[in-house]
Amino acid sequence: MYKTMTETIYGVTKTFVIRDNGNGSFTSFSDDPANTDYQAYLKWLDEGNTPEPADQA
Repeated sequence: MYKTMTETIYGVTKTFVIRDNGNGSFTSFSDDPANTDYQAYLKWLDEGNTPEPADQA
């Protein structure tokens, strides 16, 4: 399962993806095309999946 979150720091907006590893741990990564976790996420999206919205604070 994936969730996305967008954060703006010093006027720069970045999107981060959070993956539930299924064992109580999570992995987060940015939308960097060179990142292999991000590539796996894009493939998951191409397969017709939709991420959950980020938790609201």
